Amino acid sequence: MSFRARLALVAAAAVALAVVAASFAVYFIVRNQLLNPIDESLRQTAEQIQHSPPDEALRVLFHLRSNLGGAPGYAQLLPAGGAPQRAPGAPVALPVNDHDKAVASGDAKTFLRDAHVRDTHVRMITFPVGGGAVQVVRPLTEVDHALGRIKNYLILIAGGGIAIAAALGLLVSRAALAPVRRLTAATENVTETGDLSQRIDETGRDELTRLAASFNAMLGALEESTRAQRQLVADASHELRTPLTSLRTNIEVLASERLLPPGERERLLKDVIEQLGEMTTLISELIDLARGEQHTAEPEDVRLDLVAADAVERARRNRPSVKFVTDLQESVVHGVPSTIERAVANLLDNAAKWSPGGGDVEVGVRDGTVTVRDHGPGIDEEDLPYVFDRFYRARAARGLPGSGLGLAIVRQVAEAHGGTVVAERADGGGTRIVLRLNGAAPNS
Repeated sequence: MSFRARLALVAAAAVALAVVAASFAVYFIVRNQLLNPIDESLRQTAEQIQHSPPDEALRVLFHLRSNLGGAPGYAQLLPAGGAPQRAPGAPVALPVNDHDKAVASGDAKTFLRDAHVRDTHVRMITFPVGGGAVQVVRPLTEVDHALGRIKNYLILIAGGGIAIAAALGLLVSRAALAPVRRLTAATENVTETGDLSQRIDETGRDELTRLAASFNAMLGALEESTRAQRQLVADASHELRTPLTSLRTNIEVLASERLLPPGERERLLKDVIEQLGEMTTLISELIDLARGEQHTAEPEDVRLDLVAADAVERARRNRPSVKFVTDLQESVVHGVPSTIERAVANLLDNAAKWSPGGGDVEVGVRDGTVTVRDHGPGIDEEDLPYVFDRFYRARAARGLPGSGLGLAIVRQVAEAHGGTVVAERADGGGTRIVLRLNGAAPNS
């Protein structure tokens, strides 16, 4: 059964319960209203007999009359401890129970009840008179006939109400679930076509509108992720094509049988080794970039100053011509140590690459922020907005080794840890890059 059918069924069931309950209430209210005049008439008869003189009581009892042709009633005398007495010629004996006998013996008061006399439904009153009790009945044939018709009407009304409720439930559920149908259709279409550019109308403020907005946000994220993935593949293919071509050419020359000038073979072998190293670095950085925020390790509290100190020591060994000046204050951030270490190392490597021989690279850590400043030529204003893009290399950097992925990895690490990274031209020359993690406040 579909969700729409279940929703309509639940609505119809709820309305059915309400209609049935209302029908029962109406039935019993009408029944009481029809019985009230009869009960009032029986009480008046009882008062008439009770207040009649003793010599006229029997005459009134056995010769009941009613104004305007109404039902006069049928009476029976019930002496205390004796047998019931009917009027002369009365063919029917009224039923007597223990309560009736209690009224005759003076142990109970006047009461009204329903009874059946020869398959006739009657209303009976039993009241004390003298040393016994009197029973007076009125047939309920007309009342039962009227109640029967009312019952039939109520059944028809209840059935019609339930049918209308079911139809309205289907219409309401159709309208209410329209956003769900659109969401389902969009999902199926995306599954079949792979087109992530589709969006769903978000008009309204209800839960279904929020669901549509969430779905649109998910499609947008998937579309951006797919676009970035395709761009990464295209950029990686482009970047790998040049070293692969050069590597193939050098290997073909080395594999040929032609004579090479003295020292040429050694130079070619050195180029092949360097190209293999560049490709290894490029592939490693591509893997790190493709992993994105999918860290293999759990985040933990990290001493950022200690991570920076280790990265500086390695940079000093790899770049002995550059002097690293540090100001590392104790700072704790929450993140993945290996990725934070990679980001800091990339900042140091970038700064060392641009520093002149014997130049200083200033490294500072404070309040969850890493600041790296070099004294090189600095980044041109036109290149500043793009230095963190994948594979972007400024014109001045195209003759230097590197893949153009180092700073892109830094930005990715910053965003994965709720932070930011910015590059700016430093006063006095050079470049200043500030990496903030966990949304740390800027240095004062």
